[in-house]
Amino acid sequence: MPMTVTPFRLAAFATLFAFLVIVFGAFVRLSNAGLSCPDWPTCYGKATWPGHAQEIARANEAFPERPFETHKAWREQVHRMLAGTLGTLVFALALVAAWPRRAQVAALLAAALAAAIGIALYIKGLYVASALLSALALALPLGAAATLRRSWPWRVAVAAFGVVIVQAMLGMWTVTLLLKPIVVMGHLLGGLLTFSLLAAIAIALVRRGAPDDAQRRLRPMVIVALALLSLQIALGGWTSANYAALACGADFPTCAGSWWPQTDFHEGFVLWRGIGVNYEGGVLDAAARAAIQIAHRIGALVVFGHVSATAILAWRRGLRANAALVGALLCTQVALGILNVKLLLPLPVATAHNGVAALLLFSLIALLVRVSPHGATVKD
Repeated sequence: MPMTVTPFRLAAFATLFAFLVIVFGAFVRLSNAGLSCPDWPTCYGKATWPGHAQEIARANEAFPERPFETHKAWREQVHRMLAGTLGTLVFALALVAAWPRRAQVAALLAAALAAAIGIALYIKGLYVASALLSALALALPLGAAATLRRSWPWRVAVAAFGVVIVQAMLGMWTVTLLLKPIVVMGHLLGGLLTFSLLAAIAIALVRRGAPDDAQRRLRPMVIVALALLSLQIALGGWTSANYAALACGADFPTCAGSWWPQTDFHEGFVLWRGIGVNYEGGVLDAAARAAIQIAHRIGALVVFGHVSATAILAWRRGLRANAALVGALLCTQVALGILNVKLLLPLPVATAHNGVAALLLFSLIALLVRVSPHGATVKD
């Protein structure tokens, strides 16, 4: 008997797929393959990537500044294909959430069309028209979500399509703006936001008992934990985008043999440096990169303290499964961060550090839904 595709199953599958895209995207970025396809959305002009000797020769002739590397190009293009598949899944979930309300369904279809035309115009160099259509493509799902008369998971599902559209734009700008750190960090956060929204929908669609008064009082603390973790993930993205992960060498808990080495926080946190700079490999000096690394370490201490306290309180208030998951993932994430430094950023450890960050985010979202009064059941 074939399995019925329910909204929960679609949301759960999309959540798992989003996690796959995040981990594979980290693998691509950390293996320095982010610019291995110099054009977008094609790779050296092909929907896949050059495979035969003649195709490789033509690719190298067309892009002499970026010689073709098979072991990198396939990673980048497969990541784009996975991201496109995720976008289709989110679009399908949004349509399910909006169906059969004609106005909201029409808004989603119009948003998809506007996004596609906007991307085509950007590729042709018509940036103003592209920006206007992209803004429309974002506004339509958000407007549809705001006017949808259904409970919050369905509205979030519709709004998530707008997030995916922005994420597609950030993926395009990551290549065309040559790994600009603010764009790379934004692309990471956009992926995690997409994953978080899908996770919240899937968790909310599962029936569970209502929280008691003591558990509901945990909600503000969990929200703060999510906010702090999000800021720490942004710092991690900024660290990676500026190639500052090894700014202290293999030294931990000190940095380059000192508790406070020479730092330049002002230069390390300049968000915008203009157009045309190639950021592959980083452009900052040692002091600026050390400042970024130290900020990330301080952030880790703050997050560890608050999230640990949240997990302990959740355990004491009867949410032992949630608390154990949060605590285990938190300790794993800290251990992976230390190993990244001590082992000089091995690719498997660095990729796992990104994946566990997403799982820790998921565990806190699950805890938030569990302690929220409206998380007990979801009604149309």
